[in-house]
Amino acid sequence: MVGKTFHSTSVTEQGAPRALVEGTSVELRFTDDGRLLARAGCNQMQGPVSLDGGKLAVTDLSVTAMGCPRPELHAQDDWLAGLLGAGPSWRVDGTTLVVTGSGAEIVLAREVPAALEGGAWTVDTLITGDAASSVPGGVVATLVFGPDRVEVSAGCNAGTAQYRKSGQTLTFERVVLTDKACGPDEMAVEKAVTDALSGQVEYEVDGQALRLTNASGAGVGLRK
Repeated sequence: MVGKTFHSTSVTEQGAPRALVEGTSVELRFTDDGRLLARAGCNQMQGPVSLDGGKLAVTDLSVTAMGCPRPELHAQDDWLAGLLGAGPSWRVDGTTLVVTGSGAEIVLAREVPAALEGGAWTVDTLITGDAASSVPGGVVATLVFGPDRVEVSAGCNAGTAQYRKSGQTLTFERVVLTDKACGPDEMAVEKAVTDALSGQVEYEVDGQALRLTNASGAGVGLRK
């Protein structure tokens, strides 16, 4: 379990299927330092976790306060936080994790980490220091990494940037974009994306999630 990430393949409640918000899943990540990181589509939950005795016991579960674009995402976060806080049972069958508690059963499959290169990463989080916010509804920004160049769709304008990779550091040349005007939401996302592709940037791939953070602490979170 340690160092592995799981995504839900099915959820039942009181014996009946529970539909999750479209485009979301339950994600559970067990870190090397004994913590559980969990998501249900919007905010991240985390806390120290014990797996003793077939019980998943999370102490001091904290939840980020990121504004979610839809109220049903908040409700889904609350549901998962309540289930995890109640000390559900767990079992592993091969690469499948089953978590049961509060009248619900979540079946999750172990995740294969995504490669940085190939396929589109979609920006879902804007990061400024310790603060994080969701991308405004209707704004889509993506990055597609090749061996030494990234194709950028920044929410409004599009273009490319050359980069070099060394360990967990990406060093970007200047991002060259088209120059059309867009609305304030699109331009705010574009600024966050271009700031995250400025100079030396630390990157971390966690399952299907990518985080880019520049020297000032600003960055973006993306998912495949």
